[in-house]
Amino acid sequence: MSPSDLSANQPASPAPGRNVLARAFIPLAVGAILFLIPVPEGLTPNAWRYFALFCAVMTGIVTEPMPPAALGLIGVGLAAALKLVSPAASASRDWALSGFANGTVWLIFSAYMFALGYTKTRLGRRIALLLIRFMGHRTLGLGYAIALSDLALAPFMPSNTARSGGTIYPAIRNIPDLYDSYPNDPSARRIGAYLMYTALATTCVTSSLFLTALAPNVLSLGIVSNTLGLEISWLTWFQGIAPVGLLMFAIVPWLLYKVYPPQVTESPDAPRWAADELTKLGPMKPAEKTLLVLVSIALTLWIAGGDYINATIVSILVVGLMVVLRVVTWQEILSNTAAWNVLIWFGTLVTLAKGLADTGFIDWVARTLQPHLSGHSVFLSALLITAAYYAMHYLFASTTAHVSALFPVFLAVALTLPGFSPTGWALVLSYTVGFMGILTPYATGPSPIYYGSGYVENKDFWRLGLILGGLFFAAFILIGIPWIRFLEM
Repeated sequence: MSPSDLSANQPASPAPGRNVLARAFIPLAVGAILFLIPVPEGLTPNAWRYFALFCAVMTGIVTEPMPPAALGLIGVGLAAALKLVSPAASASRDWALSGFANGTVWLIFSAYMFALGYTKTRLGRRIALLLIRFMGHRTLGLGYAIALSDLALAPFMPSNTARSGGTIYPAIRNIPDLYDSYPNDPSARRIGAYLMYTALATTCVTSSLFLTALAPNVLSLGIVSNTLGLEISWLTWFQGIAPVGLLMFAIVPWLLYKVYPPQVTESPDAPRWAADELTKLGPMKPAEKTLLVLVSIALTLWIAGGDYINATIVSILVVGLMVVLRVVTWQEILSNTAAWNVLIWFGTLVTLAKGLADTGFIDWVARTLQPHLSGHSVFLSALLITAAYYAMHYLFASTTAHVSALFPVFLAVALTLPGFSPTGWALVLSYTVGFMGILTPYATGPSPIYYGSGYVENKDFWRLGLILGGLFFAAFILIGIPWIRFLEM
């Protein structure tokens, strides 16, 4: 039912207002309770009050009484107005605006512009259809075609919801019908269930494989940049995760074919359907060719040009060229509310996380917990802290909320442990964020889309989430952790 239908049927109902009040009460209560608790030993009153405000904002991001970006803006404004971070008004202002000077925040904004180009030119849909036409003769090949479609888009689409839910899902949604496989029906297992879950699983892998494939990846490194002064490049990110990410990418469609097998193993109709859809698209338009050249230039410079030009500057220049070459218009950029929303949201979240460090709260947490975690081997320390960070995502319906609330604290604790440099620990924690999207039907943006498609039963969603979530984590611990240590030697 649409919102308009709801309002038409219940014009006088106060329930929505009560619901908003209930969701607003929880973060306010959390902030008030923490504010009234006596200041712990070793902390200044302002540091504890700032933490209370921070927790209220993070809780509000989970309960959503208003848009998260607005909450972030209010939180930063209150902290600056109350001078919780600095006693000087000018310094408070500079702190409040510091997140918007963070290069990684603008990198994610630029990546949203790339996604706009993919959607407008329909290049993303063309890539998916081409792969289905060439690889879709067998169901397993169709699974790999879906995976490769996501892989081709992932470096340039930081929203896995837009990439998988907005581009891949519409392209594959019509395929099950060709084989009489329907949602909310026993026939779903013929082919539809396998295709839908493969699309979700592979987007969780690509979300960890590339820095710019998931907005919270960039948020994590933005927090690292603002709090530790460390810059981690696109290429450094890829080098650290490549052995695990590429292995998982290679085996996931095959593994699901074995543990969640489709009843239909041949799919001759899918290539014909894709060919018909490509005919409707017609030959590549000039705008598609231009976009393909521009994103290729961006990817090349991200990989090989780090010593000469910053990745954020590359992205900004490419966005400018997209406007000059009429791939997108300036009005379309101004109208892209999702991108501007993310810019404000992440700019404020990076600032709020920086405030935890600036007030000394992070150092206090690290000093408090360090005695309880020291004395273990490097491997066991990494296992314990990563497992806790990963498993706590069962409590979150947003990877952004997860990173915002937990990453600064977990990073602070990790930095007290031996075995990795600050960069190494930042990567160890950050790499898991994409993978954890597989855990639940609400774990990441595309999850509700594929869950709501009706092809994958509830029990299967949880069961497969546990299996693949465990596999992703085990592969990262057994391969990724030693590999990151090797790179740091």
